[in-house]
Amino acid sequence: MSEFKLDQRLKNDCFILDESEHFMLLLLNNALVPWFILVPKTDKTELYELDESLQKQIMSLINQISVFIKQEYPVDKLNIATIGNIVEQLHIHIIGRFKADPYWPGVVWGREPKESYAQKEVNKLKKQLKGILEI
Repeated sequence: MSEFKLDQRLKNDCFILDESEHFMLLLLNNALVPWFILVPKTDKTELYELDESLQKQIMSLINQISVFIKQEYPVDKLNIATIGNIVEQLHIHIIGRFKADPYWPGVVWGREPKESYAQKEVNKLKKQLKGILEI
């Protein structure tokens, strides 16, 4: 596999919370919903293309991030998706949704309003999630 490079759009729109040899965990810079993005370090663009071991690791991480969201935020629903129509690099959105969020019940991508995170909150999340990718 060639050297991994994070898609520029993800780099521009997100904070890197954690990184391991095989994954990156990002936080989309929109504090209106807890929106995490798991990026496997692969050149594949679809989940089914990954070997079974990596698929299991991804599911385990999705579960861990989902539990974290449910414990830290009073969310009503979790949205988990691998759309990739614009950003082709394989990435998994794990988003906590509130019935009172400004996008409910519709989709969150490409919508306004947005609210940037304070660096203090980003640092707190980095500390809370440090090491989560070590599976």
